[in-house]
Amino acid sequence: MTPETNKSTNAADKMKTVKAAWDKAPSGPKKDAAHKHYQAAEKAHTAKNDADTHKALDAATHALA
Repeated sequence: MTPETNKSTNAADKMKTVKAAWDKAPSGPKKDAAHKHYQAAEKAHTAKNDADTHKALDAATHALA
């Protein structure tokens, strides 16, 4: 597996983890903020921009904390 492919796989795995955490979170402003970040991560992932994907996922995780 090339390092680039590995990064994409890591981003996809991280997206699944963050999505699971978001699904379990109670409704409210934290969940709403995390959803916006997750949507940005999806957009970045679709554009194959791993750096922005990870940045948005980190922001989503932080918003849920």
